[in-house]
Amino acid sequence: MDPAWFIPPNVNIAFSTRLGGVSLSPYDSLNLGCHVGDNPKAVLDNRALIQSQLALTAVPAWLEQVHGVDVVKADSTRVHQADGSVSTQTSEVCVVMTADCLPILLCDKQGTQVAAVHAGWRGLCDGIIESALAHFKQEDIIAYLGPCVGPTVFEVGPEVRQQFIEKDATCTVFFKPVSDKYLADLQGLACYRLKQAGVSLIYQDKRCTYLNPETFFSYRRDGVTGRMASFIWLS
Repeated sequence: MDPAWFIPPNVNIAFSTRLGGVSLSPYDSLNLGCHVGDNPKAVLDNRALIQSQLALTAVPAWLEQVHGVDVVKADSTRVHQADGSVSTQTSEVCVVMTADCLPILLCDKQGTQVAAVHAGWRGLCDGIIESALAHFKQEDIIAYLGPCVGPTVFEVGPEVRQQFIEKDATCTVFFKPVSDKYLADLQGLACYRLKQAGVSLIYQDKRCTYLNPETFFSYRRDGVTGRMASFIWLS
């Protein structure tokens, strides 16, 4: 995370990598996903490790992500089926898991509300960003975009491009033709949708998960692999 990023004093954000955990190959080593075939005890140990390293005062509100647009109130007492969560409480930690999809963390400048969003291309196209922003009571929202699959390797079919341009023809600029497919710019699309929704302060970590195997899990690169997590919470 770039130290030049502005983060309100009572807001905390963190993006995990694949490093520093106990999981064995192909989930080595800080796999935080329970659904990928890893040893359940290793995943729980990894979650305890990251909770300690980040000095979290609460268990993160883990989600069962389904590539949809539902955003729920963060609730660490149960696992909701959703692709985002929001909170105004210091007792809840919003979190999403990724391994190529785009994690988006949101807060208001006053630091009174936070949200974590899992933005795969489906959710991004269908309005996951807009769904999360609809929960905010304040204006002046800040967005933090974490590492994801980059625009030089994220290959999609023409049907994916078509779904975006049916909603907004301007989106064609985020798809570069390659043979009979396209290279898509996931962060570019997210920035465009955020700006369209009135979010002007956007910070990006442009590292590509696919091209950095020593640092990040990548489903597109490896198939069977672990998951990173992105966290945002209020002090």
